[in-house]
Amino acid sequence: MAQQKLTPRQRMINLMYLVFIAMMALQVSTEVLSAFGVVNEKFEAANENAVKNNEGLLSGLEKKAEDDPTRFREPYKNAQQIAKITEEFYAYIGGIKQQVAAPFEGERTENGKLPAERMEKGEVLDNLWFKGDKYSAEGDAFVGEIEKYKKALTDILSKDVKFKFIVDDINSKFDLGEVVDGEGIKKKYLDYNFKKFPAIASLTKLSTMQNDAKIIESEIYNAFMGNTLSKAASMKNYQAIVVAEKSTLFAGEAYKAKVVLGRYDKSTVPTKVVVNGQTVDLSKSLVDGQVQVGFTVGNVGEHQIGGKFTFIEDGQPVEIDIKGSYVVVPKPNSANISADKMNVVYRGVSNPITVSFAGISNDKVVASAPGLSSLGGGKYMLKPQGGREVVINVTGTLPGGQQVSDRKVFRIKDIPAPRGTTRGTSSDKGPRANLAAITVNASLDDFDFDLSLTVTGFVVQVPGQPSVVVSGNRMNERAKAAISRAQAGDVVVISDIKTRLDGVSDYALKKTAPCTYEITQ
Repeated sequence: MAQQKLTPRQRMINLMYLVFIAMMALQVSTEVLSAFGVVNEKFEAANENAVKNNEGLLSGLEKKAEDDPTRFREPYKNAQQIAKITEEFYAYIGGIKQQVAAPFEGERTENGKLPAERMEKGEVLDNLWFKGDKYSAEGDAFVGEIEKYKKALTDILSKDVKFKFIVDDINSKFDLGEVVDGEGIKKKYLDYNFKKFPAIASLTKLSTMQNDAKIIESEIYNAFMGNTLSKAASMKNYQAIVVAEKSTLFAGEAYKAKVVLGRYDKSTVPTKVVVNGQTVDLSKSLVDGQVQVGFTVGNVGEHQIGGKFTFIEDGQPVEIDIKGSYVVVPKPNSANISADKMNVVYRGVSNPITVSFAGISNDKVVASAPGLSSLGGGKYMLKPQGGREVVINVTGTLPGGQQVSDRKVFRIKDIPAPRGTTRGTSSDKGPRANLAAITVNASLDDFDFDLSLTVTGFVVQVPGQPSVVVSGNRMNERAKAAISRAQAGDVVVISDIKTRLDGVSDYALKKTAPCTYEITQ
């Protein structure tokens, strides 16, 4: 497969991400800071070119409005508003950049470059935007300006559904939602992107925001002139889909389905919908772009659903065909057996099983298998016995008294091996005192069942000290004495962890994986 050629902007973004990864080091090297400086300079150069390019696009749209006012007068009017909104936002971000760069202005080179290698501190934004664990008034104001910018643009663009892809791009580029970091901790937008970052990194991020604003402005102008990929958002390229609650029904049963577009949302509002010759009352049936329909099905066999969605695009009606089908079948002769948790069952635990026969009430269905017990209402609990598979046999009684039967084979698997943990992780670190007082546990990662495990013993291995055997799940005196002699940087290994499954005395778990604890002081 041929490799896709990256745009200059994408190459810059990729370089920036590589630089951010380098920032994970304990100390920021001058090379990393210098790389941020290079990226920032490239974005600022790109922004200058984008400003000139967008001015040219706006002038071109003005010329179109003069030559063809019927088509382009309104787009040009909207474009002038877009230009003002973008210019104000761009200038606002520029003002923040000036504050970040102010302490270093006297150190610019003859070429006007900032001393990126010396911009490793970020006190300006830390003091400006943050107050303890919360945003300061200035931080709230910055977030508010982004929201104001987004709303001003979307208020203009949301009037026509074909610009939805640009609205999505705006919301994506300027998403202010919480972010989960690499340690699984939720952080607010400013905390994740700016707090305690080097000044040059924050400056680069702000230049990126300016670039995003100019890219969006360019997309909008091109969309207004018809020079974009907006056909992807055109209603002519949408496909109507019939989503039925059930595709196979019994004769006389009510058919229920949703008729929707392949891409639908609250802004996708048709002016008319016809299904099987009947006009749908949209005031009652339209919910978030989905049209709710329902009717009683008839004879056994396959039946077609047809109709049309009608939308208004560029002042003209656009019709989209609705095509679908459903099948009416006679009473069933096979059962539907499914495992609630997975396609296999596990030895040593109670596996929830649901058993049903289509068209037969649960009280007329009987299931049997070694270790299977009924909970009522079609719910069962299966505790697998010996062997590598179990067969569940099901018998159902039809309303007329006729019996039908079916069977299902499930594979039996053992519970996976646990892993040792301290404070919820298998690779912990901290002071010696913490390790001496810690509790050793065991967990089952990515296992569908919530099982309780108890550690009954383990071996502590401190570098340079004899191994210590411990009973229970906490350090004994010998282990504590060995830990007290550990040095900073030593990695203590907790191995040979003995684990039992609570409440199941006759099941032997697989060997528990060891865990480590690095001494920091």
